[in-house]
Amino acid sequence: MKELDLVLKNIKNKEFLPIYFFHGEEPFFMDVAVKAFENDVLEEDEKAFNQTVVYGKDTTFSEVLSLARQFPMMGEKQVIILKEAQEIRMIEKEAEALKFYAENPVESTLLIIAHKHKKVDSRKSFAKILSKNKMLFESAKMRDYEVPKWIEQELRNAGLKAKPNIPALLSEYLGTDLSRISNELHKLKMILKNDEILDEKTIETHIGISKEFNVFELIKALGKKDESSALRIAHFIGKSPKTNPLPMMMGNLYNFFSNLIIYHTSPGVQPNVLAGQMNVNPYFLKDFAEAARFYNLKHCTRIISILREIDLKNKGLGAVNMEEGELLTEMVYKILHVDRLKVKV
Repeated sequence: MKELDLVLKNIKNKEFLPIYFFHGEEPFFMDVAVKAFENDVLEEDEKAFNQTVVYGKDTTFSEVLSLARQFPMMGEKQVIILKEAQEIRMIEKEAEALKFYAENPVESTLLIIAHKHKKVDSRKSFAKILSKNKMLFESAKMRDYEVPKWIEQELRNAGLKAKPNIPALLSEYLGTDLSRISNELHKLKMILKNDEILDEKTIETHIGISKEFNVFELIKALGKKDESSALRIAHFIGKSPKTNPLPMMMGNLYNFFSNLIIYHTSPGVQPNVLAGQMNVNPYFLKDFAEAARFYNLKHCTRIISILREIDLKNKGLGAVNMEEGELLTEMVYKILHVDRLKVKV
């Protein structure tokens, strides 16, 4: 969430809006913000009197706003935190109460609302008032392709040094669960020594992602047209479809060969510019240079067709009782032998 840094800066500088209403599909940024409000606004001896935490399943907005209208005891400000606000049924009476409070907030109250897993209706009058006064903060779900860059930034923030492929590796195997990724990075920070480089071996030891049998090693073997390695990796990861779902594999392969098409059609382009067009770290351009020796432009377009064919089979079209592992092996074999196969493009 772009506004998270601004919110944390507000807390650090003790410059507060009267209301912070967080909503959206990504709970991680909300959790970070709410935890900061909970821990860093009031001193410990003030919290007993002037900090209240309630949960949506146990209350209503009207009850929360009644608390918000009270005045702090022996202090300048009280903090009211409503967690899991999505559990409250948003009837018209509740929406009107929120609208009225948003128009007339109590200056001595800091009201924090966390409405997780879905957006509030922006057409609601209370949402319009909050948005107009910059008190509505959306925590949007991060797109798959954005996660590696976020991990890269989190590694920098944590003072961790890592090999260039590590953010993509972590993203692929931990998915878009930012809370889980953050927890794993915190664990790695405690494990790594000063100036130690985070690499595949460390990931395999402490997180469980195999440094030898994963989709990136598969792509590397395919890029070199190393048939024995590619088929061996496909066989191994095909035995764990839950950990290595076929659609994920195809998504990575699609990205790789789509980028290889860009590589073929961009002769003379500066490396940094080319890497930007492909949305990859310049470090990986050497992998595309090597793959281009084995797969020309026509081969790449045929491979895209192979991926579409396997995707349809995985959805039940053109294949009977084929397991994902079998389809993965078929896909890898066809990619390796694309120069010999007749493929409908």
